[in-house]
Amino acid sequence: MEELQFKLPRREKAALIWRFLKPVVGFFIAALLFACLSNAFHAMTPQIIKVTVDSILGNAAPAEGDWFSSLLPLEALRVDPGRSLLWAAIAVAVVALFRGVFIFGQRYYLAKGSEGFVKRIRDALFGHIQHLSFAWHKAHSTGDMIQRCTSDVDVIRGFVCNQLVEVVRTVFLIILYLCIMFSMNVKLSLISLVFIPIVGLSSGVFYRKISKRFQAADEAEGELTTCAQENLTGVRVVRAFGREKFELDRFQGKNERFSALWIKLGKLLSVYWASGTLLTCLQVMVVILAGTVEAVRGEMSLGSFLAFVTYNESLAWPVRSLGRVLSDMSKAGVSLDRVGYILKAPEEADLPEAQEASCAGDIVFDHVTFGYEGQKVLDDLSFTIPQGSTFAVLGGTGSGKSTLVHLLDRLYDLGEGQGTITIGGRDIRTIQRDCLRRQIGLVLQEPFLFSKTIRENIAATVPGATETDVREAAAIACVDEAITEFPEGYETLVGERGVTLSGGQKQRVAIARMLMQKAPVVIFDDSLSAVDTETDTKIRAALKENLHGATVILISHRVTTLMHADQILVLQDGKRADLGTHSQLISHPGIYRDIYEIQMSSDDRKQMEEEAMEHGGI
Repeated sequence: MEELQFKLPRREKAALIWRFLKPVVGFFIAALLFACLSNAFHAMTPQIIKVTVDSILGNAAPAEGDWFSSLLPLEALRVDPGRSLLWAAIAVAVVALFRGVFIFGQRYYLAKGSEGFVKRIRDALFGHIQHLSFAWHKAHSTGDMIQRCTSDVDVIRGFVCNQLVEVVRTVFLIILYLCIMFSMNVKLSLISLVFIPIVGLSSGVFYRKISKRFQAADEAEGELTTCAQENLTGVRVVRAFGREKFELDRFQGKNERFSALWIKLGKLLSVYWASGTLLTCLQVMVVILAGTVEAVRGEMSLGSFLAFVTYNESLAWPVRSLGRVLSDMSKAGVSLDRVGYILKAPEEADLPEAQEASCAGDIVFDHVTFGYEGQKVLDDLSFTIPQGSTFAVLGGTGSGKSTLVHLLDRLYDLGEGQGTITIGGRDIRTIQRDCLRRQIGLVLQEPFLFSKTIRENIAATVPGATETDVREAAAIACVDEAITEFPEGYETLVGERGVTLSGGQKQRVAIARMLMQKAPVVIFDDSLSAVDTETDTKIRAALKENLHGATVILISHRVTTLMHADQILVLQDGKRADLGTHSQLISHPGIYRDIYEIQMSSDDRKQMEEEAMEHGGI
């Protein structure tokens, strides 16, 4: 609801535009200068026509105040009308040439300014999103955020870089043309002037309606983008469960709603543009009729009449475009609200006293209580993880296992009265986030891989890592052999979200990536769930051999993954149900022993324990 009600005040919208416009404002000033010069030269063409008709082909003397005609040697021009007509044609061509040069300059500098403007918006959005909290990201759909950063940014760019420049150009053109028209015929100029406020008022009537309908259509486009994005990223699940028809129906439903909203907006815009076109044509028709009467009565020369009609027609459409600016302003206002919503979202902020610090030492959860949206997940939880030990966490779904990890990595922060988490006696809230996260290696159950090569994915945490380092990390994660079997080896391109690899291969590549950090604290959040028991055992043995002195936190549903940890924490409904070693926990009734009995039959229990002891475990 907060998002739907978010509106930037007009002053803040202007400040937001100026923030990105200021560094490139010089380009826009140059574009406006060239636009005004283009208008000035465009205004000369009707004057050339007027002089040609009245004073070269005819014998009319220049009218009082006709500065353009007074600059020309009319008597000499009348001697040879044929040559004079040729010179008139050349003059029109020269004026058109200069105007073309100025239009080129206008477009060139406008392009440079607009691209610089929109680049700064995109950079600011992307940079800001990188620093938004994990909770904010979970609360907003990816598709909608992408739509705000693309479509909405383009709408803002179109308005600021095209419509606002067009407004200045049009205002200059209106003032210039009205001055020329009033100098030619006051009566006709007043008739033409009457229609300008009428067009403006009609545009204002449609402004609010267009704004509301555009916002609804824009939000529908965000939902459609989200739907498509979810379908494409979840293509495996869609195929595996035969949900193609369901997904197609869902997409079609959102697409129909999106289309219907744009049709409603299109109908309103059609009425708006049709009524505006009617007023414009009416203005031209009235001026032509009145001008014809003036010319027939001899109150206006034929050349002046032709020039005036040309000015009037050239004036009518720019005035009409001012109405279009109001229409586009409503769209840009909505897009500014949607982009501003992201830029106004508070970034993750460290405490003023936060510093860089080592994450060596015991990890202590002291009376930690935490929940999401009023629902308690962890309840008065306390335990200590000694430095260099292996600590395991076991619990059912929703017991709070992953929340422990999120709190330790400061993806969420504890509030006042919710307990403390310390490392080496130091509250983690007093450690700068970047510093803390560099020293905590984290592998999630569903790891994310980038659409790059396997080598680039493994080396993502250490730019410039050597091939030897990459292969050593892959060997520890027991994925080196699998990678070398690919035709391209480590240069194999990983598909979007890692679809090229199996679930177990993705997890092992993610483990290798984490090992490149050489972090003093490493966390495996059920990150061996997609590998078989034998590979699980080999990986844990390799990790134990290579993670010298690191504090290891294991989260898993598989008892064999946890049974050789120094301590095992059992969670139930966010509370500490039990804590101890494997032998201590199976020696008395409880959740751990129940899970152990379920997962291990009497036939294979001894064999699995012997294999784990043989390879060693974490």
